[in-house]
Amino acid sequence: MNGLFLCSNISKVSFRFKRVYNMETILIMQIMASFYGLSAVIIGAFGAHVLKKHFNEGQLGSYETAVKYQMYHALLLLILSFNLGFTKRLEVYMAHFLIWGTFLFSFSIYGLILSGLKGRKWKFLGPITPLGGLFLVIGWVLLLFSVLGNFI
Repeated sequence: MNGLFLCSNISKVSFRFKRVYNMETILIMQIMASFYGLSAVIIGAFGAHVLKKHFNEGQLGSYETAVKYQMYHALLLLILSFNLGFTKRLEVYMAHFLIWGTFLFSFSIYGLILSGLKGRKWKFLGPITPLGGLFLVIGWVLLLFSVLGNFI
């Protein structure tokens, strides 16, 4: 009976909070941050130990940039997911731009480089990389607006 009583008290307490968190966005951000962090470590190690022999200097630099940006944004998503409630549309849009921007930017570079190793470069991925970069920039601008909005 104590468990039932405790649960009913928790639900009553939760209605007293003035700020309602967007748990769906927070969960999506934490899942994507975990996926991006995990895959950045795996992809980075794969590049450093297996593919390094096959890359020229330019390809290696691009590959490392993609891995770094992926890890930077994985950490950013994780930090934001624990610090923002995503109660404003601006914050939710920021999250989506950062998630999609990271995916489009880093994974298009991986695709370009890995397809180039086999002699059949997937040229359709070329325009996707700057689009991903643009999404990342928009995400950062929205973060800036969100921060400034708290002070204005």
